[in-house]
Amino acid sequence: MQFEVWAPQAGRVTLHCDGATRAMEHDSERAGWWIVEEEARDGTRYGFAVDDGPVRPDPRSRRQPDGPDGQSAVVDQGLHTWREQWSGRPLQGAVLYELHVGTYTREGTLDAAAERLGHLADLGVTHVELMPLCPFPGQHGWGYEGVSLWAVHEPYGGPAALKRFVDRAHGLGLGVVLDVVHNHLGPSGNYLPEFGPYFTDQHHTPWGAAVNLDAPGSDEVRAFLIGSALAWLRDYRLDGLRLDAVHALADTRAVDFLEELSAAVDALAAESGRPLFLIAESDRNDPRLITPRGEGGLGLHAQWNDDFHHALHTALTGESQGYYADFARAPAGALAKTLTGGFFHDGTYSSFRGRRHGRPLDRARVSAHRLLGYSQTHDQVGNRAQGDRLSAGLSPGLLACAATLVLTGPFTPMLFMGEEWAAGTPWQFFTDHTDPELAEAVRRGRRREFAAHGWAEEDVPDPQDPATRDRSCLDWAEPDREPHARVLAWYRRLIALRREQPDLTDPDLSDIKVAHDEEARWLAFRRGDVCVAVNLAETPAEIPLGTRPAQILAAWEPVAPPDGEGVLRVPGECGVVVAQP
Repeated sequence: MQFEVWAPQAGRVTLHCDGATRAMEHDSERAGWWIVEEEARDGTRYGFAVDDGPVRPDPRSRRQPDGPDGQSAVVDQGLHTWREQWSGRPLQGAVLYELHVGTYTREGTLDAAAERLGHLADLGVTHVELMPLCPFPGQHGWGYEGVSLWAVHEPYGGPAALKRFVDRAHGLGLGVVLDVVHNHLGPSGNYLPEFGPYFTDQHHTPWGAAVNLDAPGSDEVRAFLIGSALAWLRDYRLDGLRLDAVHALADTRAVDFLEELSAAVDALAAESGRPLFLIAESDRNDPRLITPRGEGGLGLHAQWNDDFHHALHTALTGESQGYYADFARAPAGALAKTLTGGFFHDGTYSSFRGRRHGRPLDRARVSAHRLLGYSQTHDQVGNRAQGDRLSAGLSPGLLACAATLVLTGPFTPMLFMGEEWAAGTPWQFFTDHTDPELAEAVRRGRRREFAAHGWAEEDVPDPQDPATRDRSCLDWAEPDREPHARVLAWYRRLIALRREQPDLTDPDLSDIKVAHDEEARWLAFRRGDVCVAVNLAETPAEIPLGTRPAQILAAWEPVAPPDGEGVLRVPGECGVVVAQP
């Protein structure tokens, strides 16, 4: 087979393959590339040495059997026989489920997670969104400090296990989305700078030098990232990618990296005959991100909508610190604005940022399904000092209200693993750094961060303590017990209603009508012939729905249809879905 590597500044590159050493030659057709032919098969170990330096993993390694610091291994993609003939599943009409492989089960592997996919099919979700799978130091971690962007973390089961997982998911009718991180790598195990200008000092990020998207050599860096993205979609038959923190991608070129990536993914979708999509995490509130390229946008297919989360969180909890401050002034009003306009900050002043933020979204042109709505995510739970879920502080009734707003609202819903049964386990920040200095730096940094917000150091879990990860594993005995079973049944009913009522998947934001009472803490909205009402107060609320005939489709507590004057009496901490044709 031909081994190849990009090392534009090297004077000499050698291949180390199964104990043998071979000098590599310049590729006459590609500047900066080195090539050599050598016999190899699936599992063959190899690495590259630049200018007689240490042997390093292949930047495009498909497998790292011994972790990020070990040699790479050849992967023969043709060895797996796909069992399912999968034609894909589009994003519009989807219900996503964010899943962390290392804590979804106690075993923490892809194979163990695959055994639990039947639960998701029964729940009614359509896509599993896997948190990052690229190799990282140690065994357990969130995955956002991965390296080897083409490989699968070996403790999860490696590339073969991912293919088995995808096959199992597709067999159950579930699409699979993968969270990928292009904005930084490492730091531990990141050897890319030894090969070429993968990073640039022209821009700086919270993680140091920026990934090189616009400096000299950036053509190859962009090709490296796009090639990795396409490999996940092509070789593993994934249905989409979630792009981490795209606002941290510094790029001054005329054709933005994200525009180039979206064009490449759309081309692969056309070639494969499967719908493929990109979902961005972005805090810019810029609708150009999800506007088609032909209309002057970047062409991504959707983005997470933190504004909806923040409005919902403040309405449920009353929290007002940090970025919640603007939403907490009038949380029901903030919810109403996001439900009808997508963003809360659409050019308004953000006290958290100390400036105006965002850009208005054209409701007539942007489909609501291009925004993801959620009450919890790995970020919003795990970046709390103790990783406490909403279930740690809210009643089952308020959790039901949160589910009602997420699953009947206009956005593509996304759940965070375990929320569907009000999991009693936290989801905390954990690492397994093998570098003692880095481990201690992360531990101290985490405690300093929360000490500034009034937390005692001893109350902040140690990320390096294995017990922190263990506490974060789901307890699969909970769904059969109360109150978890009742919450789970409510999620199932709401997801079923999305399938039964076409109005609940109508992507037209301009057609949504919202009413609310800030003091009484209730909110109601209408989508076509369906009206949704939530009462977040402990006391009953009287909500005017109009005098059209009404049928109760679902209610957390027993609720009678509206009276003759069209008033719906909703018990405290209760969500209701009503049909009014």
